[in-house]
Amino acid sequence: MPGRAEQLRLPVWAQDQLLAAFVTVMQVQGTVTRTAGDPATVLRPLADLGHLGYVLLVAGGAVVAVRRRWPVAVFVTTALTSLAYYALDFPDGPGWLGLFVALYTLTGLGDGRRSLLTAGVGTAVLAAGWLTAAADVEPPAAIGWVFFRIGASVMSAALGESVRSRREVAAEALQRAELAERTREQEARARVDEERLRIAREVHDTVAHALAVITVQSGVTAHVLDRRPDRAREALEAIARTSSEALQDMRAVLGVLRDDDGRSPHPGLGRIGELAARAREAGLDVHLQAASPPPPVPGAVGGAVYRILQEAITNVIRHAGPTRVRVAVDYGTDAVQVRVTDDGPREGPGTAPGTDGTGRGIVGMRERCRLLGGEFDAGPRPGGGFAVSARLPLTPVGTGG
Repeated sequence: MPGRAEQLRLPVWAQDQLLAAFVTVMQVQGTVTRTAGDPATVLRPLADLGHLGYVLLVAGGAVVAVRRRWPVAVFVTTALTSLAYYALDFPDGPGWLGLFVALYTLTGLGDGRRSLLTAGVGTAVLAAGWLTAAADVEPPAAIGWVFFRIGASVMSAALGESVRSRREVAAEALQRAELAERTREQEARARVDEERLRIAREVHDTVAHALAVITVQSGVTAHVLDRRPDRAREALEAIARTSSEALQDMRAVLGVLRDDDGRSPHPGLGRIGELAARAREAGLDVHLQAASPPPPVPGAVGGAVYRILQEAITNVIRHAGPTRVRVAVDYGTDAVQVRVTDDGPREGPGTAPGTDGTGRGIVGMRERCRLLGGEFDAGPRPGGGFAVSARLPLTPVGTGG
């Protein structure tokens, strides 16, 4: 129904044409009817001065047809025709309809301050002209029509300003609503991007660590399969355990995409010992210095500590091979400090983690620290090997993976 009504609505220009015709007919017909009922009060008939009275009434109504295009010019035209009409003592009647429409249009389509100033000055000039022309009106009570015209002019201008103000308020409200909608969309997009980044980090850490351990154990299996079957069996069992744990971690990470409430909790400080044990199975000589059981810390901090240790150990396995690694986790009153150092490859120079241009381990660890408002540093040690250190506050400023 609203769409059909919109189709049946006349164009704006046609509406103004009909309004101008209506106003013109009402001004002429209303004045003629009123003077015909009381011809004694007519000082000058409309037919005098070459039918000038009719011309002024028609001009004051016909000009309404272009009120939206030239509102100021239409107001000036109707005001001048009204002043001339009453100054020449033509009979009173509804000859002010076009003027009232022009005043309403002036303030309704105006800019507020200037349009109100123009309407105020114009109404003051009209009031002065009307009162001067009616100084000797008979009977004296007829002066009331002059005050009616003045009051109606003020009301027309006020009504137009009211409509303009409401239209402006509605436009501002619509603009604020559109801005709020865009802001909500941007926030939702940012949350989606943040969640994607978190899942990508989790998947990277889990898969990279598991594959590094599996690669080492696979090499061991191939090397000792014929000579030491018992050692090959241990390596295969380590591969099986690592694969199973990696799959569990992957299910926990990807379970958020299904909103699975029954998924396993994210790895935390309680599993640091398991992480060190898997690293030893991969051939690392790991020395772990951490309180057991760990003190309670925020889940985001505990998860970030675990992932940083996991990635640091993975980098050692990938770039340095079997070597000595020292892992220290210090629980302070306001932060958790983590440090992972290694002695470097035992045979020949090694490759610093993340500096071969293909990995994102260092970048991922630094991002985790930055999201929680922590500090991160990684680089080669003066005496050989590599060091990774991180400090994570216990009151994180953001949310980590």
